[in-house]
Amino acid sequence: MLSNLLFTIPELRAAYQKGVAPVDVIDEIFTRLDAVDDPAIFIHLCDRELLRQEAMALGAFDPGKALWGIPFAAKDNIDVAAIPTTAACPAYAYTPESDAFVIAQLRAAGALMIGKTNLDQFATGLVGIRSPYGAPRNSVDPLVVPGGSSGGSGVIVGHGIVSFSLGTDTAGSGRVPAALNNIIGLKPSLGALSASGVVPACRTLDTISIFALTVDDAYAAFDVAAVYDDTDAYAQPIATNPLHAVPSGLRIGVPDAKTIEFFGDTIQEQTFRRDVDHLAGSGAHIVEVDFTPFYDVAHMLYQGAWVAERYTVIEELLKDDPDAVHPVTRQIICHAESLSAADAFRGMYRLQELKRVAESALSGLDLLCVPTIPTFYGVDDLEADPITPNSNFGTYTNFVNLLDMCGIAVPTAPREDGRPGSLTLLARSGQDALTASVARCFEMKCPRNLGATSHRAPDALELENPPQSDRLEVAVCGAHMAELPLNWQLTNRNGTFVRTAKTSENYRFYALAGGPPERPGLVWTEGGTSQPIGLEIWSLPLDQVGSFLNGIPAPLGLGSVELEDGSMVKGFICEARGAIGARDISEFGDWRAYLASKR
Repeated sequence: MLSNLLFTIPELRAAYQKGVAPVDVIDEIFTRLDAVDDPAIFIHLCDRELLRQEAMALGAFDPGKALWGIPFAAKDNIDVAAIPTTAACPAYAYTPESDAFVIAQLRAAGALMIGKTNLDQFATGLVGIRSPYGAPRNSVDPLVVPGGSSGGSGVIVGHGIVSFSLGTDTAGSGRVPAALNNIIGLKPSLGALSASGVVPACRTLDTISIFALTVDDAYAAFDVAAVYDDTDAYAQPIATNPLHAVPSGLRIGVPDAKTIEFFGDTIQEQTFRRDVDHLAGSGAHIVEVDFTPFYDVAHMLYQGAWVAERYTVIEELLKDDPDAVHPVTRQIICHAESLSAADAFRGMYRLQELKRVAESALSGLDLLCVPTIPTFYGVDDLEADPITPNSNFGTYTNFVNLLDMCGIAVPTAPREDGRPGSLTLLARSGQDALTASVARCFEMKCPRNLGATSHRAPDALELENPPQSDRLEVAVCGAHMAELPLNWQLTNRNGTFVRTAKTSENYRFYALAGGPPERPGLVWTEGGTSQPIGLEIWSLPLDQVGSFLNGIPAPLGLGSVELEDGSMVKGFICEARGAIGARDISEFGDWRAYLASKR
């Protein structure tokens, strides 16, 4: 029944609204896993019956929980209670008593954790094959490496088996697998996602990252997970601003002709130039940048202080049982044994000097746009040379965390040889919404399949000529919301829940006189409040709108409501006279929050 269902968050929520049960989704996940037949994706796959019990325990569909019933996976260097954390090293394994901070946030929002995915041991590598648990097969082309270090997390999303997955990113581990598996790889600003309960690679540079089939899904998970954790010494209160329309005239820097590098892959070069031309055609101002300072920063990552950070994580293991560490991983990390504290300080001083040069190159730019990877490598390439291809994969990723930038890898249309296209958008710390908004605009105009699935992303023609709908989306903000007293007026008309949303800041929110039931009023007041108001978007058949409208009492009516991203949707509005004698409840930001305050 669910074999053709795309496991994106909106598709699953719509299915749940129509009566699909989360336990059915769990069963379909195992059917898809059987079809893929790749035992190296997971280091620990949760027991099917326990997952079914967890799914049944969710109860009735709760549209107020952003990730209710949404399946996800986590890289096995992120703690999940009662499941061993191995970091792909059996000798290192331990069983945590509690979830990592981010896992706890996702589960609280209703998400279902399916299992712990394979990785390059101790998150050291960009290829995805340095694991004693075997190498997961690339979801798009099994002859190509899966990418790392978050290889299993990239592959499982590429197959469309979970809605999103968690990786980690120090040198590109949350972006390279995205490029190789034709998916989104969101690398947040450092500190936006808590590192509590994560086995570090480089503690000062690490972040949890998110893979998904679409920008919207990746950002939805990010929005839930980005809660400030005051127990994490490196956490930062980074705002998860809503995705928004992209302004024209953005200044986007790209590597200039002298410093751009593809290692002889002319098809990759042609694809990137095609994609840059597309950005320019969308109104961006493209600025060529000498990339030498960024390459210089990238070269610092495995020198001095940062390789020594990796050493601190497994120092005792290297002394007591060195053979437990993958030989390539051991070779890289043990370089720290030849370095002194003075070398570490010299490296930090040099990095500060390079940062100053890079800041100058970034001056006046809104974003950088780079190839996510400069070329492709096969499994046989890594067997012949385990180091060089890995290093080359980091050409456009290694500098990013050292410069405290956020970024997102976004698929583009396929190359002329059929391999997936991908570019990465980068910006200064805190600009996560900007990079994701530009990526969202870009992905929606690049016809392609989603990951390795047969589902197509919408192309430009579909966007310009959307199919005529026989339904109308209506925003509700009060008693018509799910499980509130007047919701039956929507459901009895075959109304279906679509998504949650928020208004722009140009409204005041009032508790109107009268009732029962109590009703709110949303009144347009330009510059009215700094608190957007929570909404639910429902879909009504057009032939039911008239009778629905006929039952709306004054001073309420159906009009156009402005959302946070500047778009408009039909919805409940209130005449200004309705505010006379009504209580201003804008501070609550949501009708349910106001009702809870009264209790």
